[in-house]
Amino acid sequence: MAKPSPNKPSSKKNSPHAVTGEDESARGRLLSAATHLFCKNGINATGIDAIIEEAGTAKTTLYKLFGSKTNLVNAVLESEGKQWREWFIGAMEEGGGDAQAKLTRIFPALKSWFAEERFYGCPFINAVGEHDKDAKQFRNIALKHKKIVLGHIEKLAGELGSSEPLVLAHQLGLLIDGAIVAAMVSRDPGVADTAALTAGPLLSQSRARKKRAADQLEAV
Repeated sequence: MAKPSPNKPSSKKNSPHAVTGEDESARGRLLSAATHLFCKNGINATGIDAIIEEAGTAKTTLYKLFGSKTNLVNAVLESEGKQWREWFIGAMEEGGGDAQAKLTRIFPALKSWFAEERFYGCPFINAVGEHDKDAKQFRNIALKHKKIVLGHIEKLAGELGSSEPLVLAHQLGLLIDGAIVAAMVSRDPGVADTAALTAGPLLSQSRARKKRAADQLEAV
């Protein structure tokens, strides 16, 4: 996955809040360590000490850069979400083709992700799942992430010819989420193939509807 560009340091050299190159390096290590440990062990099960040990930083550095564990969790989710979306949307768009070609790349891409050694499921599903279900803290970040992903799928669904692109996007979204959870539990990348089989008729119906509409216009 592509890495987001680091934040630009402040131009005010004497500012107490100026970000140094050393801070950027430490921030990157802390994000990397926290991402790995949160995804592998869970957010609640991962303490600050474990994160700073893996990152090779001091506890004071973590609090200087993030302020709290909660802020670190938010930063991890924002960073992971951005990287995952860039990878996922890139995987659909790579190679070009029409909307159907792009949408059919969803589940092969997921299968390759499921096969990775460090696949621990979706960090957003995991974060919401292990916290108070009434809490909005992580849910809002998860919904923001999901909205962007579904928005791109909805756009392609419209190009495909779906009469209800948003509905098709949500149908595919359910298959995506279901496949992610199933792969996390079973450790079987092949669940993506089953999801693809289920998605096939949904895409074919929309494409057929678009073709019928085009044929009717030609007949007029």
